[in-house]
Amino acid sequence: MKHLRLALPLLLLPTADLLADTRDAALKLPDVVISANRQVQARNDSSAANTVFTRDDIDRLQPSSLTDLLSRVPGVQVARTGGRGSLPGIFIRGTKSAQSLVLVDGQRIANSTSGDSGLQYLNIDQIERVEVLRGSRSVIYGSDAIGGVIQVFTRRNAGPGLQPRLKLGFGSHNTWERSLGLSGGDERTRFNLGASLDDTAGIDWSHTSFPSDRDHDAYRNKSLSLNLSHEFSDELEVGFNLLDSRGKSEYDNSFGRYDFATGQSVGQKPYTDYTVSSASAYIDAQLNEAWQTRVELGHSENRDTKRDKLSTDFSVFNTYRDSINWQNDLTLDQQNSLILGGDWYEDRFHGSTTLSENSRWNRAAFIQHRFKGEWFSTELGLRRDQNQQFGGQNSWSGTLTLPVNSENDVLLSYSEGFRAPTFNDLYYPNENGFISSNPDLKPETSKSYEVQWRSQLSDVSRLEASLYRTDIKDAIIYDNSGPHNVATARINGFEAALKQELFGWQGNFGLSIIDPRDRNSGHTLARRARRTLNLDLDRQFEQLSLGASWQAISSSYDAEDNKHRLSGYYLLGLRSGWALNREVALSLKVDNLLDRRYTRARYSYNDPTFQSNQPYREEGRTWMLGVTWTPQL
Repeated sequence: MKHLRLALPLLLLPTADLLADTRDAALKLPDVVISANRQVQARNDSSAANTVFTRDDIDRLQPSSLTDLLSRVPGVQVARTGGRGSLPGIFIRGTKSAQSLVLVDGQRIANSTSGDSGLQYLNIDQIERVEVLRGSRSVIYGSDAIGGVIQVFTRRNAGPGLQPRLKLGFGSHNTWERSLGLSGGDERTRFNLGASLDDTAGIDWSHTSFPSDRDHDAYRNKSLSLNLSHEFSDELEVGFNLLDSRGKSEYDNSFGRYDFATGQSVGQKPYTDYTVSSASAYIDAQLNEAWQTRVELGHSENRDTKRDKLSTDFSVFNTYRDSINWQNDLTLDQQNSLILGGDWYEDRFHGSTTLSENSRWNRAAFIQHRFKGEWFSTELGLRRDQNQQFGGQNSWSGTLTLPVNSENDVLLSYSEGFRAPTFNDLYYPNENGFISSNPDLKPETSKSYEVQWRSQLSDVSRLEASLYRTDIKDAIIYDNSGPHNVATARINGFEAALKQELFGWQGNFGLSIIDPRDRNSGHTLARRARRTLNLDLDRQFEQLSLGASWQAISSSYDAEDNKHRLSGYYLLGLRSGWALNREVALSLKVDNLLDRRYTRARYSYNDPTFQSNQPYREEGRTWMLGVTWTPQL
């Protein structure tokens, strides 16, 4: 990749249409976004409210996990259910986890049985870049993108020639982090190969539970990433991406195992063997000055096998997805551009539970027109999805951008979104008198309205703010008669992100205020805090770097009935880095410095009505010491 040649034009280009061979270089840059329209464009040109983390940001912030990184995004909340490896609730603008799309190098990774994406299993050291889009992007991506899109890009090469790296870390709870990699290439060919091994003794996730749950819940993760690309010419590039994360995660089960011999529930020592993987290949071609085309073929797997050390109990839920995407970016003239594309994917299920259907396909076509004028700009898109199970679904979006002056833009947006029911929603067997599925479910749908203000306050200060409303209908809920499309929700919100440099310190401040309500009951949606604040401060002193993070979360409710309030809390973290020389660097961080006790979710134990009556335990004060070696070859 011609980084030096591409970096400057990439930052200066005002248009959304950039050459195919700029994509790898763009992944290193903070001022561009790729996920909004599946093409490289300047962040200012994107209609989506977005946050971008580059590899430099990840190294500076030293997050312990991908979910830790996401919790810094305004409008994104992470509700964990225990220590490392626990299932997190990811709420983008108040929507639930299954209503936000997660991609790895353009490939969907969500489990098609439950809708969860396994974000807790993706190793942060194998990630080059993370982009978070807030607001519906269903016109571009189809199902699941009601709340937004999270896209993870795997590690890329660090430059020409061979570039090895080795990282070792040790911290609280007997936590070890090991990572190594090798990248390189020349003007035409680039590669990166990385591997990680993380393990920790963990913490006890639960408070009151069975005696067998009074142990530390260990976590182990093995991760492999590979990126390979080759330019046959300036107009033609092919490539391959792979990310594979697998391991073992112990957890507590407060429901226990029902013993038919005694008629009692007994304790377990359960664990999960998991795999989350994504592989894709692409061809990127500049056919002429006005036409760029890209074809991607992908395969992803989300596998989950649960076992018990005290019994023979086990369950298997494995889902597989094959996909094809074809997108054409057309420059009609200096002011008009067009995106034309089509998607196809097929989901398959294999497991210990027999579903009435174990596969389904989805195909779609989409078109989006963009006009960029001196006084205003517009973006108008339409998508048609055809699903084997629920039939057709149309999605519309439109954005009007008004440049107030050279430093201020106002954007007015309308977008529609939908979420297809999962395999569990549609096909899970109805057994033992329980109705668990409904093959007649319709997709959940949404309408979103948003006003954005983007302001370059000064050379060292930038403010981005959004005021939005999202209406969700036909939301799927479960009751004694099974799942139904009966719920409705309205989410009103405001979010702001301020980037400010002061006295050599770089500050990033995020604020989010939401009012997420069930429109039928008027209750606040579960596990959504109404107010969140985030602040990161960093400064570089030659070889020494210092940083601090502060996060404040207001109170929330554990369930939709709003009977049990979860207290708000704040967390403080410190970090530092020291470059001993060009090859060796040390890092030290302390998370939750004040050892605050808090919870974002509750579980049920020994309650006749199965009400959640106990809080999950989260990690207290933790520390991590690391050393990174990047020898010069």
